[in-house]
Amino acid sequence: MRRYALSLTRHPSDAEDLVHDTVLRAYERRSAFRAGSALRPWLMSILHNTWVDGVRSRRSERERINRAFEVMEDHEPGRQDMSLRLSEVRRAFLSLPDEQRAALHLVMIEDLSYQETADILAVTIGTVMSRIARAREKLRLIDEAGPAAGKLRLVRDSQ
Repeated sequence: MRRYALSLTRHPSDAEDLVHDTVLRAYERRSAFRAGSALRPWLMSILHNTWVDGVRSRRSERERINRAFEVMEDHEPGRQDMSLRLSEVRRAFLSLPDEQRAALHLVMIEDLSYQETADILAVTIGTVMSRIARAREKLRLIDEAGPAAGKLRLVRDSQ
């Protein structure tokens, strides 16, 4: 059994594991052995089937892992890059003048309308629109000058 296991696995330690698994399966299924039949072919068939099951199991596991990596690559950006990018966006946002940052925050983050923002800031809607336009332009300039790979996209439906 060891010679056959070694020819299948090509590694002595894997062959030993295969023989061990074969003996264990044979013992667990000893009631399936027909009295009077040859023991060696029965054990060799168990060994072969155990090896085939292992190969299929490993192949299936590799395929599942590869699919998981493909899905992660398609949908999960690198966390370090995302953290760096978020830090850059935060720095750029905090560098805006207070009145521009307030207007942009209320519209883009709090999802308020231009009119609601104007009411909160006690300014006209035109002033809100002007502050947001200037804030976006400043952020674009900062982004174009920065080393980041991705570009900021600050777009919101006009209200």
